[in-house]
Amino acid sequence: MSAALALAAAPDTVSGAVHSWDVSTNVDGPGTRFVAFLAGCPLRCLYCHNPDTWSRRSGTPTTAEDLLARIDRYRRFIDVAGGGVTLSGGEPLLQPAFVEAVLRGCRERGLHTALDTAGSVGHLASDALLDQVDLVLLDIKSWGSPSYAELTGGRLAPTLAFARRLAARGQRTWLRFVVVPGHTDRDDVVEGVAGFAASLGCVERVDVLPMHRLATAKYEALGLDDPMADVEPPSPETVAHVREIFTSHGLHAV
Repeated sequence: MSAALALAAAPDTVSGAVHSWDVSTNVDGPGTRFVAFLAGCPLRCLYCHNPDTWSRRSGTPTTAEDLLARIDRYRRFIDVAGGGVTLSGGEPLLQPAFVEAVLRGCRERGLHTALDTAGSVGHLASDALLDQVDLVLLDIKSWGSPSYAELTGGRLAPTLAFARRLAARGQRTWLRFVVVPGHTDRDDVVEGVAGFAASLGCVERVDVLPMHRLATAKYEALGLDDPMADVEPPSPETVAHVREIFTSHGLHAV
């Protein structure tokens, strides 16, 4: 039996680490969605609002079958609301076998699927996994290697390579861009991301999101310093200006 068939036949044998779950509306994809936050992330973004998901040890061992059973409890509600299921994190692609098994189960149930990823480990996503994804929510956090590394502790190139792969597949993609004062509110950064996104041809929408400080209590509970504790969120005018730059590149920015 092939690996793909094994995953499809026995989701009870595919285990992952799930940090938490929630039900949200028009935040993590279209409609009302069941959102599972998986544990583990290779990046350390200065503005991260889920530092409690950085370590895989923060998650609860869960089989794909168990998570699908929980999703089933909300299935009728999700169907009526025109939503679906989103796998987020952390970085869900650190657990590719688990992600594929869960998304495959969702597709078998007729549920819309979304994958929320920074793309930094996009090479771990097989074509078989991406075939189970109706919509990718791709977070391009900054532009230019020094800027990206300073903000995230990681490299931009893997995310760009993953984005190009999505474009080659014709994969429906929504881009996420967080406006972080002193980092991603600069015109050169926004122009770089917007120009790249426009070149892909698969980006249907850009969510321009203001940085917030709602995670301060999480940092305190973890005994960590919040790098953004003294940084004021961007003004509405700044966020509107960033949206205008994306729009000037022919992108639908909200």
